[in-house]
Amino acid sequence: MQEQTTPDRSLFLSTLPAEPAVRRLAFAVAVASGVIFLAAAPFAKQPLAPIPAFLPLYQSALVINDLITAVLLFGQFRILRLPALLALASGYLFSALMAVSHTLSFPGLFAPSGVIGGGPQTTAWIYFFWHAGFPLFVIAYARLKDEPREIGPAAHRMRNASLPGIGLALAAAAGLTLLTTLGHAALPEIMRGDADAGTKVFVAAGTWMLILLALAALWRRRPHSVLDVWVMVVMCAWMFDVALASVLNHGRYDLGWYAGRVYGLLAASFVLVMLLLENGVLYAKLAEAHESERRERRLVQQKSAELAALNKDLEAFSYSVSHDLRAPLRVVDGYATMIEEDHGAKLDGDARRLFAVLRASARQMAQMIEDLLAFSRLGRQRPATQRVELAELVNRVIEEQRIAVADRAIEFHVGELGAAEADAALLKQVLANLIGNSVKYTRGRYPARVEIGVRPPETAGGAPIYYVKDNGAGFDMRQSRRLFGVFQRFHTQEQFEGTGVGLAIAERIVLRHGGRIWAESRPDEGSIFYFTLGPDEARAAEVHSSAGKDATSDR
Repeated sequence: MQEQTTPDRSLFLSTLPAEPAVRRLAFAVAVASGVIFLAAAPFAKQPLAPIPAFLPLYQSALVINDLITAVLLFGQFRILRLPALLALASGYLFSALMAVSHTLSFPGLFAPSGVIGGGPQTTAWIYFFWHAGFPLFVIAYARLKDEPREIGPAAHRMRNASLPGIGLALAAAAGLTLLTTLGHAALPEIMRGDADAGTKVFVAAGTWMLILLALAALWRRRPHSVLDVWVMVVMCAWMFDVALASVLNHGRYDLGWYAGRVYGLLAASFVLVMLLLENGVLYAKLAEAHESERRERRLVQQKSAELAALNKDLEAFSYSVSHDLRAPLRVVDGYATMIEEDHGAKLDGDARRLFAVLRASARQMAQMIEDLLAFSRLGRQRPATQRVELAELVNRVIEEQRIAVADRAIEFHVGELGAAEADAALLKQVLANLIGNSVKYTRGRYPARVEIGVRPPETAGGAPIYYVKDNGAGFDMRQSRRLFGVFQRFHTQEQFEGTGVGLAIAERIVLRHGGRIWAESRPDEGSIFYFTLGPDEARAAEVHSSAGKDATSDR
């Protein structure tokens, strides 16, 4: 299944919670609009000079504002996939289309009876259908706010749902325009020339009630987003628009008619201004993120160069130190050997035992140095992956183990391991450490058993899970957090020899292949070590997972 990305909702007006400062600003705008309305209402019937150019200029600005707002909201819908945004975007598109119809139908503007024909009632009815239709889209927006965001295959359908939303707005605008033009004779009379008819107040009151319902629907749907708050301000402006231009005035070209148009233009601008400001903020954040990414890239390149130089110095230093450490160890082991060979007959049993301990300790120290050098090299070399037949590699490791413990009878069971993409040399080190671990800790067990097998992935597309199982000494899982730590041992040197670095090497190799390694065990009941050579999400939170990337080793 393709992973779904979740956008940061704190970046969008439609999902960003309205902070007190936003609420105060919106409230101040609404109050200012109300004060202006109260000041203009007593003079709404005052006739003013007709300015034919006012309407096309006003309507053009209105259409452009509504179209840009619709485009921005449709864009947010495609990102957030919220059905409520589709309803509101379609509403703004409907408003723009109705404004176009209203302009083309206006008598005397482009033609004596309007460009699209109709009758003397057409323009007024388009206005009311326009101002009653948009609140219905706002009510749908409020009702759909609680709808969950679509994900998965449904998300693709929601993105394509922009087209039905656009189609709905086009159909509604076209249908209402046809009703007011072809069916104008069937509509009640609400205009007599440029003056209002008596029935107009009832149509205006009905439109006003729909706007109030939309405002109430938004108010009830909490918590409010920034977009909710400003759409409520729009609804307040629409109430003042309808009241001044259709209820309190006398007809066209009076103060109420002009003031209502001004409110309409302001209402169309509120949400647009906020969306444009939001886009500006998003662009600033994008530019900042891009510059931050560039700085991070330069820093990574600089650090990579420094690390490469440091790795060269460390490699030279580690070889120098290892040579300096191994030289006196060889001297100690050599002199101890000479003394045993030349004067062994003169030594008593305790002296010979102490010389044997001395030589064994010197060899162990030399092996620890070799293991540490191998461990440090693993952090720098890149795995050279190729197709590796695992059964063949496991059998080679088993043959080497049989030679090392020729005096012991060990049963090895190798399952159908198949092939894997891995670095053969590094993978052999993993198998040698895990199988060698099992061989070591089954000492004293009769019969000693070591099983190497594979389990299928626990998730679709996951990596196979390989395991090495034994019936050895085991360990307490309460100590598992330090199981893969360097020089971490759960048993004494007298019980089981070892340097405590083997599992650290195994884990580092597995991690460099993109996999994980973990274990399950009980004291005296044996252990099972699991590892993958690729991503395996099924056990990502398992308590037995490795404790860290670099702090990793042998029991």
